[in-house]
Parts: sequence; C-alpha cells; structure tokens
Amino acid sequence: MTDDTPTVLVVDDERDLADLYSAWLSEQYEVRTAYGGEEAIGVLSGEVDVTLIDRLMPRVSGDEVLDHIRTEGYGCQVSMVTAVEPDFDIIELGFDEYIVKPIRRDELLDIVDTLLSRSEYDRQLQEFFALASKRAALQTQKNAHELAQSDAYTELTSDIEEMRSELNRTTEQLSERDFEVELRRLSADNP
Repeated sequence: MTDDTPTVLVVDDERDLADLYSAWLSEQYEVRTAYGGEEAIGVLSGEVDVTLIDRLMPRVSGDEVLDHIRTEGYGCQVSMVTAVEPDFDIIELGFDEYIVKPIRRDELLDIVDTLLSRSEYDRQLQEFFALASKRAALQTQKNAHELAQSDAYTELTSDIEEMRSELNRTTEQLSERDFEVELRRLSADNP
C-alpha cells in the first residue's frame, strides 16, 4: 500500500461480517474496521475516503454515525450496507449509496470503486469551476488584447482545457446513475 491508497472504514456490529468485508477490501485498499457505531466515531478521520456503515447497530446506530460524519465535515463517501430495506426515511439521510445485504465480494468492490470515482469527479468539478470563475472574472475586466498578451491568462485557459479533459475521462468511468447522483448532489449543494 502507498500513501495514495484509498482508505475504507468498515462499520458493522457483526464482527464476522465486518472482518469478511475488510478481508475482501484489504487487497486493494487500506482498511479500518469498527465493530459498532461508537468505535467508528472514535476512528473516523479526514484520511478516510469511503465509509461502509451497517444501519442497525446497538447504542450508536448507523444513522448516527452518518450524521456525525456529515456534521463534522468529513469528506468521505458513505454507503449504508444494511439488512434494512429502504423506506421513505432514507430521503433525509446524507449517504451516497444504499446497499441491502447480503452482498457479494464483487458488489462490495464495485461500490467502493464507484464511490471513489464519484469523489474524484466531485474534486475535479470543484477545481474546474474555480478555474472557470477566475477566467470569467478576468474576461469581464480585461479586453481581448489584454487577455491575449497575458501569459497567466493563457496558462489559466490551458489549465481549464486540461481539467475539462480530466473531467471527461472521469465521466466516462461513471455510470449514468453515478452521473445523475453527482448532478443531484451539485443541485442540492448549490440551491
């Protein structure tokens, strides 16, 4: 594992299941395991990229762990991996994916890969909009000749085009459903 290896936190009060998920994921990811909500809150950090949470746990539920993640501002992607069939109460929860147990190894790996792709897309999109905002501000204050003469503006424009290409490559990795999820998140974050 390298410093760039994504970190996944597995949270489940069923030790055997948590250990199984961790074993499946440990070949590709740095894995942390918490055997309940209280322990999960204790090991959460900004280093965690993806958190997989069982919803029904004694003392501190998965919903409470999710609320803690969002309240504390951890930027990780979250999937509920639970035996609880979804009901209308999930509408208000801030998770990124909802998976009903039982789950197979390949499904779990796919979920983590998908969540990491979404996270990368989100980071790239934010960076792209920041660059585009700078260019737009300059375009409103400078004339075409001034812009053409500026090396910094030329470099900014080049960076924007490079970022656009990166976004296109990442978008190709996302499924249509992932793309719709990201657009909904953008709309919710920027009313």
